[in-house]
Amino acid sequence: MPLLFGTAGVPLSAKDRSSEGGVRRVRELNLEAMELEFVQGVRMGEEKAKKVGAVAKVENIALSCHAPYYINLNSREPDKISASRDRIIQTSRIGQIIGVRSVVFHPAFKHDDSDEVVLKRVIKELSLVRETLDAEGNDVILRPETTGKGTQLGDLAETIQIAKEIPGVLPCIDFGHLHARTNGRYNTYDEFCEILDITAEELGERWVSNVHFHISGIEYGIKGEKRHLALKESDFRYEDLLRACRSYGVEGLAISESPVLEEDALFLQQTYRALG
Repeated sequence: MPLLFGTAGVPLSAKDRSSEGGVRRVRELNLEAMELEFVQGVRMGEEKAKKVGAVAKVENIALSCHAPYYINLNSREPDKISASRDRIIQTSRIGQIIGVRSVVFHPAFKHDDSDEVVLKRVIKELSLVRETLDAEGNDVILRPETTGKGTQLGDLAETIQIAKEIPGVLPCIDFGHLHARTNGRYNTYDEFCEILDITAEELGERWVSNVHFHISGIEYGIKGEKRHLALKESDFRYEDLLRACRSYGVEGLAISESPVLEEDALFLQQTYRALG
C-alpha cells in the first residue's frame, strides 16, 4: 500500500455532514482516507460506529480518528490525567468498532516541568492506557502527535521515544507542526529525509509500512504554530516532502489538515502520483 491521501474530518464540499456522508464524499472525490475528528469529545455510539465502519468498508476508505483535544497526561490535577487516559481509551474503543487503524492525540503540556520529567510521566500514563486496551484485545495503534509549540510535549525525538518504550504506539508526524516549532526548519528535501531516516532507523519496518502523517501549510512565529494555512498560501515545501516520501517508500495515511481540506488533499495526491 503506498501513501493514501485524505481529509481531517468531513470534506467541506460534503452536503451530508455526517461521518458516513463524509466517507462517501471522500470516495466521490477519489481520495482514499479520512480522519474522524472527535476533538470536542467522543460523541458516537456503538450503532453509529458500526454504520460508519460499514460504509468505509463498502467505499474502501481507510479511517483513523483524532481523540479529543482535552488531553494532558502531564496535568497538575490527577483527575485530569485520569480523564485524559479515559478519553484516549474511549476513542480507541469506538475506533476499534469503526475499524480505524490509529488514534491520534496531543499528549501533554509541559507547564514548568523539564522535558525529561514530562516524557517519563507521559510514558507511564500511556503505558496504563495500552495495558487497558491490550486486556480488551484492542489493537488500535496509539499515535502521539508531533506538536507545533515548544510548550507542548511532542518534538520528533520525544514521540519516537514514546513509541520505542510502549508496544502498540507509533508517532503521528505532523510536518507543519515540526516546521513551526523549529521556527522554519524541516522544510527542505534533505530535512524531510532526515525526519524519515531517523524515524525509520529507530522504529523499523513496523513504522515504514504504517505511517500516519498530517500535512498542511502553517503560519508560525517565535513561539511556534499560529494557525494552519492552505499549502499555496504558505512557505511549506510540500513537493520536497512528497519526493522524500517516495524516496523512502513509506506506506500509510497522509491527512490534509488544511483550511481547504479536500482541495489540498487532492493537490497532494496528484503531486505525489506525478512523482511516480
